[in-house]
Amino acid sequence: MVDEEKIASELRGNTLRTYWALLNSKGGVIGVRELQRLVGFSSSALAAYHLNKLVELGLARNVGGDYQLTREVRVGVLKQFMRLGAFMLPRYLFYAAMFTSLLVYYAMHFESNSFHSLFALIFGVAGTAILWYETLRIWRQRP
Repeated sequence: MVDEEKIASELRGNTLRTYWALLNSKGGVIGVRELQRLVGFSSSALAAYHLNKLVELGLARNVGGDYQLTREVRVGVLKQFMRLGAFMLPRYLFYAAMFTSLLVYYAMHFESNSFHSLFALIFGVAGTAILWYETLRIWRQRP
């Protein structure tokens, strides 16, 4: 088994993009040509090279020409994502959605113009904006 430090140092660039494609593939299985088309590699040999690199790291295995995910790791930018079914979503997405729901509920039931009510509304808007900003920032960093 390869240690986390080696995986973190090797899992970057095109190898990280390959791992991301494998994570998002149906059933955690992807073929060389499918990866080439999906990631936009210039040749199938380059796709096979990066898939074999994942095999060496212990993250995938070759099963009859297709590559199957064997281990999920959270290193680098992957720490900011979580799996929900077949999707990899930014962790802040759930907090942003919750704060947005609470803010909409509060705004719909906003009745008085007291200092405390306006203060709560301002903090709700600020918190929601910050969480959506972080969600989008992390989404743009995905491999």
